[in-house]
Amino acid sequence: MDFDVIVVGAGLAGLVATAEIADAGKKVLLLDQEPEASLGGQAWWSFGGLFLVDSPEQCRLRIKDSLELAMQDWLGAAGFDREDDEDAWGRRWAEAYVKFAAEEKRAWLRSMGVRFFPVVGWAERGGYLAEGHGNSVPRFHIVWGTGPGLVAPFERRVREHISRGAVDYRPRHQVDRLLRESNGAVVGVSGSILVPSAAERGEASSREAVGSFEFRAQAVVVTSGGIGGNHDLVRANWPSRMGEPPRRMLSGVPAHVDGRMLGIAEEAGGRLVNKDRMWHYTEGLKNWNPVWDNHGIRILPGPSSVWLDAKGQRFPAPNFPGFDTLGTLEAIQQSGYDYSWFILTQKIIEREFALSGSEQNPDLTGKSIRKVLGRATAGAPGPVKAFMENGEDFVISDNLPDLVAGMNRLSGDHLLDLAHIERQIKARDREMDNAFTKDLQITALQGARNYIGDKLIRVAKPHKLLDPKNGPLIAVRLNIVSRKTLGGLQTDLSARVLDVSGNPVPGLYAAGEASGFGGGGMHGYRALEGTFLGGCLFTGRVAGKAIAEL
Repeated sequence: MDFDVIVVGAGLAGLVATAEIADAGKKVLLLDQEPEASLGGQAWWSFGGLFLVDSPEQCRLRIKDSLELAMQDWLGAAGFDREDDEDAWGRRWAEAYVKFAAEEKRAWLRSMGVRFFPVVGWAERGGYLAEGHGNSVPRFHIVWGTGPGLVAPFERRVREHISRGAVDYRPRHQVDRLLRESNGAVVGVSGSILVPSAAERGEASSREAVGSFEFRAQAVVVTSGGIGGNHDLVRANWPSRMGEPPRRMLSGVPAHVDGRMLGIAEEAGGRLVNKDRMWHYTEGLKNWNPVWDNHGIRILPGPSSVWLDAKGQRFPAPNFPGFDTLGTLEAIQQSGYDYSWFILTQKIIEREFALSGSEQNPDLTGKSIRKVLGRATAGAPGPVKAFMENGEDFVISDNLPDLVAGMNRLSGDHLLDLAHIERQIKARDREMDNAFTKDLQITALQGARNYIGDKLIRVAKPHKLLDPKNGPLIAVRLNIVSRKTLGGLQTDLSARVLDVSGNPVPGLYAAGEASGFGGGGMHGYRALEGTFLGGCLFTGRVAGKAIAEL
């Protein structure tokens, strides 16, 4: 055989698996269809949030977390209901991953130099009962250096192995087929050598072939990602429980995240499960300075903005900013339109708006303490301000009539009635006169400020939206942004891909998003956030260690 192992996909999961396998003394061929500029894949673009349980960062902020509480939250979010079939391995991976997040994960990353921002974020707050969806406590740990800071140690390990000949990295190699023997064992790959490309990270690259290849190995690991960049495939798998698929979506991932390799693995005998489970964001902005086509950036909102559907109706509890991504996505789709609105004030945007992505957070990505401290000063963060000035989704006014008129002009649908919106906002503002309220969103934001991290840097002091001293008023059109695939190739706890009978396909492994982040869907129906990068780390590590023992 040419190599001991072939890894298909040089994203985070692929880098982790490659590093672990090469550490064990095996020779690895790492293939990727994109240019070398895209090494690290989607993870490089990420905000770098990781789900950790009972961490020192949490303890310093007086957050009381535990493995039991985290598992309760995970199961409440996942809602596993196919445990005799498609969820059989997903739940086992979930239990193993939450244990990993509570025990080894932080120390393992710190041993490679990964550090964390001291304030832990509170994502997916839920808003249901104790056993329902959501994080009971803040668990979103931001890597110091964001996505690039997380990719760096694994890239460094892989490049060290490249320099000594243990890893052969070949970009612009597109796998078209998995080679199989008569007994069904996967023994290699074949495909097309693509024309050299100078495309920068994330930019579309040519699919013109200038040659072909065929390589054999003892094992093949599929770490090629999901389907988020392929909107036709997203719509084809769209779950009926979330209404009709959006007519218009922004892309939160580059076009090469197209699901192509999943179909190739399925043709080779692997089983794809939970194809109807996916994770898309509802708070998307059209990027005014796009890297890829139809590029969408997600707002990471605090809990104070008033959220309206396209017709100007306030969403009911618990569809508040940052509480239940898929719950709100379902509500948006039921409205008959594929966009919604935030209405907020200057005070809210200054404190509560952050944008997801390494390139949208130059202070954290660049590890600049001085710039991070600048977030505490007056004014919206620089990247947010750039969207306010250049983006197409913002309307700003010092009065509500002009704001609503601008919203109608922007959408072109002219669905918004000033009197209807004014009545709802005035009703909300009346609830601010007391420290108690029947408005559950106000109760939630008051409760959020009981957490010191939110009070200091994340949640604005509750105030009336129509009080001029808090203005100007700001409206933001929110688009749906395609992102993650929660289903995938079903794998056992050694990352071996299973066939339709539940037996391992000899020689075939999967990790990362291609495996549904473990087992073909360790998240179930919903995610707790900070768990996608973590799923890539965990599954890549498990796959690498399992193959190292062959």
